[in-house]
Amino acid sequence: MTKIKQSFALFLIISFPIVTMAQKIARIAVEMPVSSKYAYPVSISLDPVTHTADSLLTMMEVTEKGAEQIPFQIDHMGERTLHWVVKPAMGAGMLRTFELHRKPSGSASGSLTVRQTDKALIIAKGAKDLWQYNHATVHPPEGADPAYARSGFVHPMWSPSGKSLTRIQPPDHYHHYGLWNPWTRAEYKGETIDFWNLKEKQGTVRFANFVSKTHGPVFAGYKVLHEHLVLQNRSEPEVAMREIQGTRIFALDEADSYYLADISILLNPASDHPVTLKEYRYGSLGWRATEKWNRDNSEVITSEGLNRKAADGSLARWCIVQGEIDEDYASVVMMSFPANYNHPEPLRIWPEDIYDRGDMYANFAPTKNMDWDLAPGKTYLLNYRFLVSSEKISPEDAEAAWQQFANSPKITIQKE
Repeated sequence: MTKIKQSFALFLIISFPIVTMAQKIARIAVEMPVSSKYAYPVSISLDPVTHTADSLLTMMEVTEKGAEQIPFQIDHMGERTLHWVVKPAMGAGMLRTFELHRKPSGSASGSLTVRQTDKALIIAKGAKDLWQYNHATVHPPEGADPAYARSGFVHPMWSPSGKSLTRIQPPDHYHHYGLWNPWTRAEYKGETIDFWNLKEKQGTVRFANFVSKTHGPVFAGYKVLHEHLVLQNRSEPEVAMREIQGTRIFALDEADSYYLADISILLNPASDHPVTLKEYRYGSLGWRATEKWNRDNSEVITSEGLNRKAADGSLARWCIVQGEIDEDYASVVMMSFPANYNHPEPLRIWPEDIYDRGDMYANFAPTKNMDWDLAPGKTYLLNYRFLVSSEKISPEDAEAAWQQFANSPKITIQKE
């Protein structure tokens, strides 16, 4: 009996490493397009690499010092996609190496979370709220026209240190809703519809439904359905255009000074009739910035080196809006993806003398200098990235961040 026990114990000792040893599935080499101080979200299609179940995968970064397990996240919208973040590392070089192993890594929930109330969906990093999407209708202040009510917008967009960088329903523009994207002039069925200026009662935009909500160790986000409604000359609102708006927030646990917000806007005419988004100085992704910014404590810098005085109407790949706020500082780099319509995109930046104080308003407006025809049965995509920081950002750092957004890395996958 003793010999049997000893033999069984020896079997366990020999077998245990075999059972728990990780099996390498693939080595992934990522060649970075630019050196940057910011995180670089990357992804690959997973099924061509492996059909191993999600729960049986572990990812490692391999350096001269050895291998370190890193967070990853698998998205199942469309195809199975593996997401991870290449962390900035001084002296690491432009080529980074990762390995995918068959070995359960345990649950890695990460510090990014999504919580939903009856009014809003909030993305947080740990105990700090970063981003709030408002799905419930928000009514205007007492005494204002009820037509100013609106749903489907972002407010607050917080800085990493907790400062609100958006403003809604200011007395000068009750129809301004933080970060939002109606169109000011749209032609539909022979009519011109204003979805932007709500008081005109020609049109509006409303939240219709959630498409998805997700969170994990790499990103947290959501997709929502918006309906662009025609109100004029109708007894009931008519949906002229549908929009799927998606947002993903990327934030490293160890980086408390910034996060990335990727925003996608997918447009689709809702009927057999085309929609033409007419040339106008406003439209698409508008941002009414915090009331604490004015011409004296904030600045604008564009990718072409223009300041606030010269930025309006110029074309830009990116635009920095930043300044002092209370006893703190905050900055945002608005980035336009190269495949966007009319890229580099025209900017609408309020002049410094507006309302005496020089309140801040910034807008990528792709139809500022030309029409955009949307045909029925087709979809049209706009992609933007916001780099939100609590530190001042230089044009050089903004350019590097945009290069990361605009250019996919060269990825080489060697399967075992």
